Amino acid sequence: MITTDETAEGHGAQPIVFGRRLAHSDTFKSLFREGMALVEETAGYLDGDGRSESRELSRGASLGYATESMRLTTRLMQIASWLLLQRAVNEGEMTAEQAGQEKAKVRLRGYSSAVTGPAWEELPERLRDLVERSVRLQERVIRLDDALSGALPEPAADNPVSHALGRLARAFGGAD
Repeated sequence: MITTDETAEGHGAQPIVFGRRLAHSDTFKSLFREGMALVEETAGYLDGDGRSESRELSRGASLGYATESMRLTTRLMQIASWLLLQRAVNEGEMTAEQAGQEKAKVRLRGYSSAVTGPAWEELPERLRDLVERSVRLQERVIRLDDALSGALPEPAADNPVSHALGRLARAFGGAD
């Protein structure tokens, strides 16, 4: 809630909830498509080229491959679950309350990957790329989820920008 809109009657200001607007925007649709494409790409890699690449790894790198591929698939399953729930809300298939109950089962945090060091460098380049892309996608989904759930910090009451916007609104005949 960063700024305000006038009510239909022109009285007072109502907060704009940017998370909700973003969730219904083309940006969300793009995020959804990107997430689902990454899930498909990862599944194809792990079932195909990834299997053959993993057979060529040293014992230590093979263990790293197994660990990272498990983290990757878990992370992507959680992201896909969240995206599908949000899409269901956007399309009116679920209420926000119903989705909220289901989202409680989704863990977006806690699937970190060690993306540096010798063990990381031994992993196939394509797996490393998929892991890095999934982590960036996870961060974007977490930010959107935080915005939707109101977990973002509220602006400070003595925020100079808020005061300046209020003065401008009063100067041009807006609400206090």
